[in-house]
Amino acid sequence: MKFFIDTGNLAQIKEANDLGILDGVTTNPTLMAKEGIKGTEAIANHYKSICEIVNGDVSAEVLSTDFTTIVEEGKKLAGIHPNIVVKVPMIKDGIKAIKWFTDNGIRTNCTLVFSVGQAILAAKAGASYVSPFIGRIDDCGWDGMDLIGQMRHIYDVQGYKTEILAASIRNALHIIKAAESGANVCTCPLDSILGLLKHPLTDIGLAKFLEDAKNM
Repeated sequence: MKFFIDTGNLAQIKEANDLGILDGVTTNPTLMAKEGIKGTEAIANHYKSICEIVNGDVSAEVLSTDFTTIVEEGKKLAGIHPNIVVKVPMIKDGIKAIKWFTDNGIRTNCTLVFSVGQAILAAKAGASYVSPFIGRIDDCGWDGMDLIGQMRHIYDVQGYKTEILAASIRNALHIIKAAESGANVCTCPLDSILGLLKHPLTDIGLAKFLEDAKNM
C-alpha cells in the first residue's frame, strides 16, 4: 500500500518524505487555507513547492462544479508539474470531466466518494484514483472499511484499474484496516503515520537495551 500525506504544510511533507516511505501528497482548499495560501498564483506556486519535495503523485483539487470550468481549471493544474493529479468531486459534471481528462491523458482523483455506486462510476470514467472518505462514513455510524472491501471486490471482479485511495483517515488503526481491506493507497495526517511507530513494548525493550548498554 502506498502512503500519501494529507496536508498543505511543507514542513510536514518534508518530514514525512525524509522517513523514506512517502509516495505522494493530497491536499484541498481547506488544507491550503490553513497554511494561509490564497489566490490562484499562490496556490500554483505552493503546488510547485510540494512537487519539488516529493517524487510522487500530488493531488490538486479543482474549485469548480460545472464541466467546462472543471476542465479548464484541471488543465491549468495539470500543467503545473508532471506529478499533478487533478482532484475532481463526485458529481455529475465531475464524472463527465474525469472522462474528458482520461481521454486527454490527464490523471484524476475522484474525491468525496461515499458509496459503491459512486466508486463504480468513477472507475468507469477512468479515474486514476478514487477517494472514499472513511472517517466521515464512520461518523455517520457506518463502517468505512466495509466500503473499501466492497470496492476492492468489485474492482477486482470487473478488472478496473482505478486505485482505491483511503481518505479521511483519523488514526494509525485506520491505516492498518485500510491496508487489510485492500486499499491501494492511504492518505493521512503526519500524526497518523507516526502513530504506526508507537508500541509500549518497543519503548520498554529500547529502555532495557540502553540500560544494559550502560552497564557493559
